[in-house]
Amino acid sequence: MELIDTHAHLYLSEFKGDIDDVVKRAKDNELREVYLPNIDAETLDDMLGLVKAYPDFFKPMLGLHPTSVKENYREVIDNLFSGADLSDFIAIGEIGIDLYWDKTYLSEQIEAFKAQIILAKQNDLPIVIHARNSFSEIFEVIDKLNDPQLRGVFHCFTGSLEQARHIMNYKGFMMGIGGVVTFKNSGLDKVLADVPLEFMVLETDAPYLAPVPQRGKRNESAYIRLVAERLASIKGKDIEEIARVTSQNARKLFGK
Repeated sequence: MELIDTHAHLYLSEFKGDIDDVVKRAKDNELREVYLPNIDAETLDDMLGLVKAYPDFFKPMLGLHPTSVKENYREVIDNLFSGADLSDFIAIGEIGIDLYWDKTYLSEQIEAFKAQIILAKQNDLPIVIHARNSFSEIFEVIDKLNDPQLRGVFHCFTGSLEQARHIMNYKGFMMGIGGVVTFKNSGLDKVLADVPLEFMVLETDAPYLAPVPQRGKRNESAYIRLVAERLASIKGKDIEEIARVTSQNARKLFGK
């Protein structure tokens, strides 16, 4: 069995003291790869350092997270991508729109999102979308820019069945399923019961959103197994089948 964590921030300070142990626990739980979304220019060196230390285990993305978008987003994006060899990255991410923390820079978030989608298309890379309290705004952008080339993941999907169907209608997009599916009152289990497994990949979003029974603690990639077990229960399949299909989905989408 092989599992893939398609979204984890294991380069952050929460893991500075024990990253080798974190990697070992992940591998002991049959993780074969972990994909690392970038946040902004300040996180890039730490992320790339982790990839260099474990080149066969970690795969990097490049992008500007929506909560890091300010008035100077264009300059920041230009600096982030200038000189970067995008063949070294598996996706443009984490990008999108976040209206949970602050709505001040909504217009800038939208424009930064569009600009990075264009970069993804130009370089034939998938996108990894952060959509928090912003499905309507995200859909408005994707509805206009979607074409057979555009593909990606709606990271940390927690939407309704209607929103899931909207995503599935894009054809090239999947939903990232993480620890929230294990939360008792999330309601996500009922939504995913009607979503084919072919539209899902697994993720942790470590160090955030640890699944039950680790909820409230630091999340890590080893806990992806708990997500897979819960999804197996929802879909009435064994964990090996969940692992096989979601890993196949991840490799197909990210080209690895």
